[in-house]
Amino acid sequence: MMRVAVIDDEPLARLAVTARLARRTGFCVVAEYGDGASAASALPALQPDLLFVDVDMPGKSGLELLAALPPATRPMAVLLTAYDNFAIQAFGLDVLDYLLKPVDEERFDEALERARRAFPYRRAQGGHATAAPALAPLALRTFTVRVGTRTVLVGAADVERIEADGDYATLYAGDKTYLVRERLATLAGRLDPRQFQRVHRSCIVRLDMIAELRALTNRDALLRLRDGSLLRASRTYMPALMAALAAESPPP
Repeated sequence: MMRVAVIDDEPLARLAVTARLARRTGFCVVAEYGDGASAASALPALQPDLLFVDVDMPGKSGLELLAALPPATRPMAVLLTAYDNFAIQAFGLDVLDYLLKPVDEERFDEALERARRAFPYRRAQGGHATAAPALAPLALRTFTVRVGTRTVLVGAADVERIEADGDYATLYAGDKTYLVRERLATLAGRLDPRQFQRVHRSCIVRLDMIAELRALTNRDALLRLRDGSLLRASRTYMPALMAALAAESPPP
């Protein structure tokens, strides 16, 4: 059972998270806090496994809260944000995912799946591990697909993008496509977020395939991939996408 603390200055926002967690197995809410300062003083003794943290709070922000926690015991964290000013610096603070308010149900499940996959590794390592190393050993490295009577192994590093096809998903690897028997939402939680990000309800993209990003007026974005393909990135997925792209880019 994963012990969860929810930190948000808006009571309704906290309720939205706790109500969703109550409908999922394997999670137990052990504390709620309405401000960052209270959470920062109580969490070291409580030692939850996972935090849902609002980025923008009066006083101590969500990022300041995470930075104030002892690195050796800092829990995994999912950031909640109502704005598009993305918290890039949080990548060194055990952040598993970014959820844009109002939180989409499918995105919420993706964040929980990442937490589930990272949790056993963290426990085996005695608690703390940064988000990227914790996920890497558990991330999906190879797809097993059926091609006629053959079973073909497709390396995740060879896949450029993945598109939803009902209850299935289509892998695009160069000039080849493969159909896999998994939903896109399931794959999004299993892939390494340092390499792949979901950009739309119907599409996952390998980050190094993105050549250009152009903001649109409705806070969506248009992506141009290196092969010339154009994809629309939904605002729901933009915080995590922008943070992942910034983490991939070397500082100037």
